[in-house]
Amino acid sequence: MDAICTYTAKMGLVLFFFLGFRSHAQNVQWMTWQEAVALAQTEALPKKTFVDVYTDWCGWCKKMDKDTFQNPEVVAYMQEHFYMVKLDAEGKDPIEFQGKTFAYVPSGRKGYHELAATLLRGEMSYPTVVFLDEGLNVLSPVPGYKKAGPFLQLARYFGDNIYKEKDWNSYVSGK
Repeated sequence: MDAICTYTAKMGLVLFFFLGFRSHAQNVQWMTWQEAVALAQTEALPKKTFVDVYTDWCGWCKKMDKDTFQNPEVVAYMQEHFYMVKLDAEGKDPIEFQGKTFAYVPSGRKGYHELAATLLRGEMSYPTVVFLDEGLNVLSPVPGYKKAGPFLQLARYFGDNIYKEKDWNSYVSGK
């Protein structure tokens, strides 16, 4: 009987620590495109903007949400250096930006949002992340699923302004 009580106590302790640490995990504070634009245009020292372009049916988008955007190191870095935007590439709501209205365009079975097409430079693949400077100019769209480590390397390249001094290949090779 003592062995069962000891086992139950140990399992309870393990469960407590697991749930306790999970409840303290940071979550990305996603915002809309309009919220990020408003902050970039009104804050004295605006951040860069990061856009996660996704679709509801994209399995790799969901995996990146779970694996990469739940990583505490990724969340902390991104929150400090970027306004974090989620943009549904097939969203139906029009978006006003720089005097233009970007709208949903029906095409085939689904369609696409013009802002997503503009940010992705017409290369509609998902997931694609897009980095923009403080003035909301596109630095680079980067297609494909990224695990936390490679994603952080990419985010630091833009977030720490390394892109101004080194090309990507020199940066990743350490030259």
